[in-house]
Amino acid sequence: MYLWQTKLNIRQRDRLHDVRRPKGIATFISRQVYLEANAYGLDKSSLLLVRDFIGQLQTTAIIAYDVVPWLWEQVGQVTGENVLVQSVGFFVAASVLSTVLGLPFDIYSTFVVEKKHGFNKQTMGLFWADALKSLLLVLALGAPVLAGFLWVIERTGERFYLYAWALMAGVQLLMILIYPTVIQPMFNKFDPLPEGDLREAIEALAGRLEFPLKKLYVVDGSKRSSHSNAYVFGFFKAKRIVIYDTLIEQCTTDEIVAVVGHELGHWKKSHTVRMLLMAQLQILLIFYSFSCFVTEPHMYESFGVEGMPVMLGFLFFQYLYEPLGMVLQFATNVMSRIHEFQADAFSRDLGYGEQLASCLIKLQIENKATMNPDPLYSAFTYSHPPLVERLDALGNPHLASKDE
Repeated sequence: MYLWQTKLNIRQRDRLHDVRRPKGIATFISRQVYLEANAYGLDKSSLLLVRDFIGQLQTTAIIAYDVVPWLWEQVGQVTGENVLVQSVGFFVAASVLSTVLGLPFDIYSTFVVEKKHGFNKQTMGLFWADALKSLLLVLALGAPVLAGFLWVIERTGERFYLYAWALMAGVQLLMILIYPTVIQPMFNKFDPLPEGDLREAIEALAGRLEFPLKKLYVVDGSKRSSHSNAYVFGFFKAKRIVIYDTLIEQCTTDEIVAVVGHELGHWKKSHTVRMLLMAQLQILLIFYSFSCFVTEPHMYESFGVEGMPVMLGFLFFQYLYEPLGMVLQFATNVMSRIHEFQADAFSRDLGYGEQLASCLIKLQIENKATMNPDPLYSAFTYSHPPLVERLDALGNPHLASKDE
């Protein structure tokens, strides 16, 4: 899988070295803007290639030198013979180790690549605070979920995958509920959108669509980055809309309303529910596949492990599952792209087609997003269609008919 991912990255780099603007954008994307976006893409690609290569070396060393069995034994000496406690201890140790190994790349990405291209707004203190909070959240939430997962497998027999799937479905729903209301406020400040034209326009649109808007927030995304976004979240009659302060700075009122119309299109067409159901089917497939391997002693022996601890079995299984995982990710991207086109069309049908196209162009420029991605790379890694495809679907009259 490493070779396949590297092949995709190299194909993308070839596109980023191409100085010709893609078909259709020459009338509104200057050569300088296009080249700056490519330079940003190349810097990110270079870091990704190095990170993937070192990650592959680390994985190879971990397998070749039996690091997993060694760490399992070391944790066992501390936790004792209780396998459940040992498994949670192993998870904690592995999570800390993974975080430490990833920090150099995260620091370089934030304070070199993002800073070079004018995006990073974080201080070093904020970076370390975020890293610590993220690790503590992973441990605090992951440990009990893992314990529940292992307990279910131990108690429910051969068809444990059904019960484990039910457990994870509940966990996922809980996370959807608490992430925007409990977790994200740990990292960002949410304030009610001030009274004014923008608030009135969004509330009018929500009323027009009978969207049960409960709260309307602006979030201080500029504290960390100049990238921008907007999204809708919430269950049933308690929906909320969140707009990044950077989006308000970069786009006009009508353009922001067009973006909100796009997000409301996802709600109206039940895209979030569809993606959630697709994720649940994937989780069920993963657990069922794991049930076919969990009692296979050769899998454990090939990694140098004595006995068959379920925690390690699931870890090893992920190596075997990678090819299928990539196929499922491709399928997820396909569905996500279809949803994006439908949401764009929804906003256009509301009368905001021109404003949405204008905002998409502005965000593409402001975010220095890649404007001419390799089709194969895009298919496997992009959840959103490229700019030209979205503008074409919107019927943007500014699209040119030839490359420059």
